[in-house]
Amino acid sequence: MKRRALFGLATAGALVLAAAPSFAQDVTLRLHQFLPPAANLPKNMLVPWAERLKEASDGRIEIQMFDAMALGGAPNALLDQARDGVVDISMTLSGYTPGRFPRTEVFELPFMMSDPVATAVSFWQMIESDFQANEYADVKVLSGWVHGPGVIHTKDPVTRLEDMQGKTLRAPTRIITDLLGELGATAVGMPLPAVPEALSKGVINGTVIPWEVTPAMKLSELVTNHAEFGGTEALYTATFVLVMNQDRFDALPDDLKAIIEAESGEKLARFAGEVMFEYDKPARDIAAAAGNSITTLDETETARWKEAAQPVYARWIAEMNDKGIDGQALIDEARAHIAANSGK
Repeated sequence: MKRRALFGLATAGALVLAAAPSFAQDVTLRLHQFLPPAANLPKNMLVPWAERLKEASDGRIEIQMFDAMALGGAPNALLDQARDGVVDISMTLSGYTPGRFPRTEVFELPFMMSDPVATAVSFWQMIESDFQANEYADVKVLSGWVHGPGVIHTKDPVTRLEDMQGKTLRAPTRIITDLLGELGATAVGMPLPAVPEALSKGVINGTVIPWEVTPAMKLSELVTNHAEFGGTEALYTATFVLVMNQDRFDALPDDLKAIIEAESGEKLARFAGEVMFEYDKPARDIAAAAGNSITTLDETETARWKEAAQPVYARWIAEMNDKGIDGQALIDEARAHIAANSGK
């Protein structure tokens, strides 16, 4: 009788242990991205996000950060690393793989963005309603966002459209490569980490990036001129995505899936947009304190640049139509989302 009782207890204990992983499984997820750990985005967005996941899961979700391509490969391979299970999660710029995410490019069109937070939320909403099922079908998109207004940083000043002639500038995406060519410059595509060396060696004499990332690159020491745009619209922005291996996500316990989704999506898109925009000002202050020249192009001059950018729109719409995508409808939808989300 005693032996039967002991056997019953052992069996019950085994059943409890067998069931436990679905409720108390600890998970470590490896996150790979291209920026140095001191850069604004990993330091002030990804790390706090990972901490919220850990807190919400009572320590059961641990995010291991691998910054600056520490696990190898190039920035344009990051999404595929998550897709193929080389890493669990990766963060990258969609534009690092030109032409692969055509719908996403609508948010990268010149002067499309008027509010970085509203645009970040709008990008996520269109991922959720459209892009996830189409161009991101082979990964789980945890969130997507954009950076603040793109700024022109050059060795020689840019105070008017004609000053772009003869400039060789780094371009982050296919759309901006097209735009810079239309404005009279020669565009060179390269990932962000390559910019300081390219400037030092004279491969390029300028770059377009938002203010917030410039301190991590010590850009105000490499160039002394910066050109911003007046009015409410920015020259450009670029799209970021945080993606996860779909099988890895599907294998998680349901409660951990729910925690990740609750802390990601639109909530993370808004947070990322706010963080990137918030850190534009202190970065700009560094350039100003260094004595660099910062020119704000007025609305009249900005209007000239917008007019010069119109062929970029025409070509993009034609390309989308050739792919069976209604480019103008995407533009209209993106603008409607941005307008609806502005001021929220």
